[in-house]
Amino acid sequence: MSEQTKAKIDKFLHKFVSRKLIVFIVACTGLFSGYLTADEWVIIAGMYVGTQAAIDAIERLKGS
Repeated sequence: MSEQTKAKIDKFLHKFVSRKLIVFIVACTGLFSGYLTADEWVIIAGMYVGTQAAIDAIERLKGS
């Protein structure tokens, strides 16, 4: 795989992580302001934690 391709993939993954964190923060705000129920927040939090764990595992496997 070329360095240019790797750079594009890394750039995409960093954008994805940032967007995912923003969604989590918005969900927390929604929970505390009463727009989300606790059940809805648990689903969003579970998605955040699960995908973050997968990303961390991939980074460890890559050796970064």
